[in-house]
Amino acid sequence: MHLVISYFESIRREIMAFASAFLSVFMLYCFSSLSWAVDVTYDNRAVKIDGERKLLISGSIHYPRSTPEMWPDLISKAKDGGLSTIETYVFWNAHEPIRRQYDFSGRLDLVRFIRTIKEQNLYSILRIGPYVCAEWSYGGFPVWLENLPGIQLRTNNEVYKSEMQTFVTLIVDKLKEHNLFASQGGPIILAQIENEYGNVEWAYGDGGKKYVNWCKDLAQDYKLDIPWIMCQQDDAPSPMLSACNGWYCDQWQPRSNSTPKIWTENWTGWFKDWGSRDPHRAAEDVAFSVARFFQLGGSLQNYYMYHGGTNFGEAAGGPYITTSYDYDAPLDEYGNLNQPKWGHLQQLHLLLRANEKTLLYGDRVDHNYDAGGLKSVTVFSYLGKRVCFFSNADASEDFTLNFEGNSYTVPAWSTSILPGCYKEKYNTAKVNSQTSTMVKLDAYGDEDEDEVENYVDGADDNQGGDEPSPFQWKWTSETVLGVDNYLSSGGPHLVSHDQILDQKTATNGTSDFLWVLTSIEHNKSNPIWGDGSKIFVSVNTNGHILHCFLNGFHVGTQHALNGNFSFLFEKRIKTKFLRNGKNSLSFLSTTVGLPNYGEHFDTAKIGLQGPIRLISKSSYGTAFKDLNKNKWVYKTGLLGERSGLTTGDSSLWKTDRRPSNRELTWYKTTFPTPLGSEPLVADFIGLGKGAAWVNGHHIGRYWPKYLASEEGCDVQCDYRGNYGPDKCNTNCGKPTQRWYHIPRDFLRNDKANELVLFEELGGTPELVNLRTVTVGKVCLHAYNDEIVRLSCQGGRIFSKITFASYGLPDGGCGHFKQTHCHAKRTLQVINKECLGKKSCSLHVSEDTFGPLECPNQAYRLAVEAVC
Repeated sequence: MHLVISYFESIRREIMAFASAFLSVFMLYCFSSLSWAVDVTYDNRAVKIDGERKLLISGSIHYPRSTPEMWPDLISKAKDGGLSTIETYVFWNAHEPIRRQYDFSGRLDLVRFIRTIKEQNLYSILRIGPYVCAEWSYGGFPVWLENLPGIQLRTNNEVYKSEMQTFVTLIVDKLKEHNLFASQGGPIILAQIENEYGNVEWAYGDGGKKYVNWCKDLAQDYKLDIPWIMCQQDDAPSPMLSACNGWYCDQWQPRSNSTPKIWTENWTGWFKDWGSRDPHRAAEDVAFSVARFFQLGGSLQNYYMYHGGTNFGEAAGGPYITTSYDYDAPLDEYGNLNQPKWGHLQQLHLLLRANEKTLLYGDRVDHNYDAGGLKSVTVFSYLGKRVCFFSNADASEDFTLNFEGNSYTVPAWSTSILPGCYKEKYNTAKVNSQTSTMVKLDAYGDEDEDEVENYVDGADDNQGGDEPSPFQWKWTSETVLGVDNYLSSGGPHLVSHDQILDQKTATNGTSDFLWVLTSIEHNKSNPIWGDGSKIFVSVNTNGHILHCFLNGFHVGTQHALNGNFSFLFEKRIKTKFLRNGKNSLSFLSTTVGLPNYGEHFDTAKIGLQGPIRLISKSSYGTAFKDLNKNKWVYKTGLLGERSGLTTGDSSLWKTDRRPSNRELTWYKTTFPTPLGSEPLVADFIGLGKGAAWVNGHHIGRYWPKYLASEEGCDVQCDYRGNYGPDKCNTNCGKPTQRWYHIPRDFLRNDKANELVLFEELGGTPELVNLRTVTVGKVCLHAYNDEIVRLSCQGGRIFSKITFASYGLPDGGCGHFKQTHCHAKRTLQVINKECLGKKSCSLHVSEDTFGPLECPNQAYRLAVEAVC
């Protein structure tokens, strides 16, 4: 009997243990979202997470401008760089290119992107808009909105508001479904409705004011239990938070004294237009703007951009904005660390976050040392701890002050931060991070060490382009059809109309390319229009590029210049092109991105506008034939696209007599996947203007023929003084863009990759090549008593130390010089610590490099090394 009882007792215990475990798992499942949910509020000092004020340092990373395989690395590098938050827009026209047909796959997988942020334990700011600007075509609006009857965008218009609400609701519901808002346990702590509307609200009158309030009500109706932002909207209706955008927001204050000081866009550089130089914003200046912002009461700052990335496909707006959206951000277009900007800002972020409590809870006292407030001291005090900011906004003169019995010198245009208020820990003008010179090496590793070092020392245009392409190219022509051919073929995207249509109306934004065709009658016996006359075709167009054909013969091509988006196309028709009777006149009108900013930007006319005329000049005088009221046929897209050329799958490719510098020509080649993990770029030097695809992925528009201005580049960049996009430029007289990113996840590992080019303006693929991007040279100019790190990239090691001096070295990267004050052991120490290694750390001190016999408190370490 005892054995039986023991047996049943053991069974009972097992059942109870199982029940207890099941109940625990069940409770965890049921209440997991509640247990991880956070309460997001705000007061006049900061955004609050579960009641605690948070100092938030954020960076913009736009998911469509990179790829899902890049996201974890980008977000990890942002986290390592000291960020706590990732910000992104939501791109309406990418997700809904055709009305009610949605795409959230691949680069558009917003849920996956936000989940990746969550996996790194970072917060997220979601800027839904849905107007985004962002140098994105049409500001992120789907072009099909234009064709809805009675619509007016960004105002109190019922048609527009209905479409906007449908899309915003779709996004909110999709993210709520996956528990991605903070109130559900997700990373999204703030959301934004509209974008920079305060800049243009004046143009919409009373409708604009009503629209702003409607946006507020729409956001509040979602009951997400997180704050909402309206950036650049100083009169944002409560409880919307206003925020600042710009290069400097230290002086900006919200109108309401119950809301925190928020900076949604600190522009880390600037974007590029075709024809412009490369803009750079110095690390010292970016750091200065951030330090000043937090000195003067800021609590949330977002970098625009932290990673700019690439305008794949036809995403770039403007118009005339480049495929590259590098933005001189802390992470470059390909995801590499942009040094010294990344490292210099990292040190600032870590210091600010380490003093979060004192900065957000402490009492703040400001002391101005001059009448203009350019030279100031701010002291934060909290529970016996202090942090001091010594700031000098003078662009030319250093600032020396005596504070609590000690003397301090603050360089011009800089801020010093002193935890404890007695020793400078960080100064925005003193960069202790390495400067990395990036090089583009043969993708298949054909360079030897001497060539690599030449690339390091040479100009960017020496890195590729000097050797013929190793690829075997096939080709075919873009067929130019007449109006009758199109009418007989029918098919989708064909529109017939008896007047000139705006290009947005005709294409619905689905392609850069629009064929516009009509028929004209010609009577050779007419003395005014006959063979004795000179006949011209004349077209007024709002750009951006126009090709003209008569009966399949090329009449001429023209594009807008110098930022002008409209021009008069007037070309003479050769007599031999004209037939007696019916002739087919064909135009190929090309856009290079649609407008994305400004009041009523959506109403700008695009493409052929008219008048469209034939002009005859003969001995009888000048005669005109108006074609505007002809019957016009519109065909969206290229014939080659519809024939499968972009994926390489077509029987149209030829191998014989490859043409050179011919317009409207397709080229195709194959290439193996390069080994390694370094970013891959295509060198498109020698090409004209067109578009490129890799394995069917549209990698963007190219235009290497468009050169930057010969003038306006800085021999030496002075970080001091207010920044603007014309300051610190490089790349004068060279192609605005030459290198095109091919993400590794676009490639195939099991078979050959296909590169397809559509050459629109006439160029040759003979010099097209592939390169990998990596660190070639590292320079360092660090201050005494700092611990510094030098690093190569992608498995490369330090192969040579070309300069090393501890003491008082002169010069800068590429032209360092020793002086009388030099520790003789410097090179020996650095060779031992760094040579042959991927990275190394050094303490800048006499203990490391040996004593100096030139007493000075400003010792520095200068190093130049080759990877």
